[in-house]
Amino acid sequence: MKTRIIKVDQLNFNVFDQGTGEPIVLLHGFPDSLKVWRKLIPHLLAAGYRVIAYDQRGFGATDAPIGVTNYRSRNMIADLVGILRTLHVTEKVKLIAHDWGANIGWGAVIAHPELFSSYVTLGVGHPTAYAKAGGFEQLRKSWYAVSFLASGWAEKLYSQHNWALFRKFTRNNPEASRNWLPDLQRPGRLTAALNWYRANLNPYYWESQAVKVDRTVDLPVLGIFGEQDPYLSYAQLRNSVRYAPQLKIVAIVGAGHWLQLENTTLIFQRIRQFYAK
Repeated sequence: MKTRIIKVDQLNFNVFDQGTGEPIVLLHGFPDSLKVWRKLIPHLLAAGYRVIAYDQRGFGATDAPIGVTNYRSRNMIADLVGILRTLHVTEKVKLIAHDWGANIGWGAVIAHPELFSSYVTLGVGHPTAYAKAGGFEQLRKSWYAVSFLASGWAEKLYSQHNWALFRKFTRNNPEASRNWLPDLQRPGRLTAALNWYRANLNPYYWESQAVKVDRTVDLPVLGIFGEQDPYLSYAQLRNSVRYAPQLKIVAIVGAGHWLQLENTTLIFQRIRQFYAK
C-alpha cells in the first residue's frame, strides 16, 4: 500500500489516503499497524469510498513518543481529529475500528459526534459496557493486560526466547512473523505498544479522559463479533445497546479476533449492508 508521512501536532504519522468518495477512516489496534486493513481496503475502494488508514502513535512507521502519558486515549482521539483536519476532510466520516482502535473509536464518536455519520466496531463494545458488563468471562480473556502493566518486566517476558510467549499469546498468528514482530523488535516499539495499556488501564482512567464515557452514542453503530474471539466476551458488546440505542450486532460463527483478515469478504458484505440502510 502506498502511504505518506504527514505531521500532526509535532508527530509524524504514516497515512494511507486513496479514493475520492465518501470518507471512511480505519483505526487499528494492538499490536497492529494500518497493514491489518490491507485485505479490506480494496473492497472499500472498489465500492467508491475515500479510504483513510494510518499507523497510530507508537505503531508502524508513525512516531513513538517517549513516556506513558503520551498514550492516553484522549491523545489518540486528538490524533484522529488532527489527521482529519490535516487531510482536509470536511464531510462526516464513516468510522471503522478494531481492538484498541475500537476503544479509541468509541471515545471519538462520544467526544466528537458531529464528525461522524456512523461507526463500525469490530469486537469491542461501548467503554461503559466493557467495564460493567464483561463479567468473569471478560476478566478471564483479558489476563494478558495485567502482565502488560509491569514496565520493563513485561518487555523482557514477552520478547525472551525469540518472543516465545508473545507468539503463544497471539496463537502463532501468521501476522506475528510477517508484521508484528518486525515492528515490535525496533528500539522502543514494544514499550510504546504496551504503553497503550499502561496509560489507560488504571482506576482513574476515565476520570483522566476528556470524555464522558457513559454518554449515549446517538449514531448508527454496527458491532461485528467473532464468536471464537479469545480476547473479548460477547456480553460487553451485547450490553452496549444500553449506551448506543441504534447498535446492530452481527455475530460471525467460527470467527476469531482479526475479522478483517480472516473473514474479509463477509465483513465487507455486512458493512455494505449496514451502510445501505
